[in-house]
Amino acid sequence: MYRELFLQAQAVREYAYAPYSNFKVGAALLTKEGVMYTGVNIENSSYPVGLCAERAAFASAISQGEKEFQAIAICGDTEECWPCGMCRQFMYEFAPDLTVVTGSDPDHLEIMDLSELLPNGFKLEK
Repeated sequence: MYRELFLQAQAVREYAYAPYSNFKVGAALLTKEGVMYTGVNIENSSYPVGLCAERAAFASAISQGEKEFQAIAICGDTEECWPCGMCRQFMYEFAPDLTVVTGSDPDHLEIMDLSELLPNGFKLEK
């Protein structure tokens, strides 16, 4: 399952819009029901306005009514592409138990729980 998720992230990476950094990232997000949503990083001339691939994938899924997630694979131009701090906190809001997958290729994956990447994540109680 994680290999297929990574392959999808790798496939969509080519659609990234990264004319400033030339660092393309693709993400594939898997819901608890087994539906996959993808996202890519989207840069902007005004750097803070850009969007990371992980948040793009979550936005796509949430826009379709999804609320429960089990795993995300992230594929960048380097051996591993772990989510930035902003993305870690963003994902924690929706899936504190999310599995995060990255690596150099589909046969050499690194897998960690989001809670390991963001210990003591912040979430307001409803």
